[in-house]
Amino acid sequence: MGVWKPLFQAVLLRAVPRLQGPATWGRPLHRLWFCTGQETSKRWVGNRSPTSQEKPPGTEMEKFHTIYRFRAIRVLGFLSRLKLAQTGVTVVAVPPGLYLYSQGLVTLSSLCLMSGIAAIALVMLCWMSHFFRRLVGILYVNESGTLLQVAHLTFWGRRQDTYCAVSDMIPLSECKDRVQDMFVRIQQYSGKQTFYLTLRYGRILDKERFSQVFGTLATRK
Repeated sequence: MGVWKPLFQAVLLRAVPRLQGPATWGRPLHRLWFCTGQETSKRWVGNRSPTSQEKPPGTEMEKFHTIYRFRAIRVLGFLSRLKLAQTGVTVVAVPPGLYLYSQGLVTLSSLCLMSGIAAIALVMLCWMSHFFRRLVGILYVNESGTLLQVAHLTFWGRRQDTYCAVSDMIPLSECKDRVQDMFVRIQQYSGKQTFYLTLRYGRILDKERFSQVFGTLATRK
């Protein structure tokens, strides 16, 4: 599993951007990650708003600037929900399989195969959820540069916003990861939560504000 995991991640991140396109993914997923008008987190296309942790006092009316975006997160959210549905169908099929086996309508090998597929589906769901929930889709920073807003996925493949104090963020120069790596961890001194962003496939939109939060990328080894 340890050998195939990074290979699967690389293939997935290379394949997902190619699948993106207005005709294929734009309409069903556009409402999840894109704003109307200005780049804020308050006005979203569609009826559902992103899940959000409460903002710290005094920042409710502040404007947030987008500093990083990973566009393929829209497709990963769709894949997460698709995997959830597929796993649900696979697991629900096991009890009827047990009943059919008790009635002699299916063989033991068929029942074992069905149960094995369900077990593998559950393991893959747990791994994908663990990975996708920590993968950064969009990063924002407020006008005063004191608060970082991290947009990522929930277990259900929906958007969630998490707020972190910039003063609590560990600079990338102090992390073991390299900028050239596929994933770079963004951590907090408090150790509350670790996220992953991909500088290889994502895009830094505001280098100055990004450097104010994570340090200058040129200082990395």
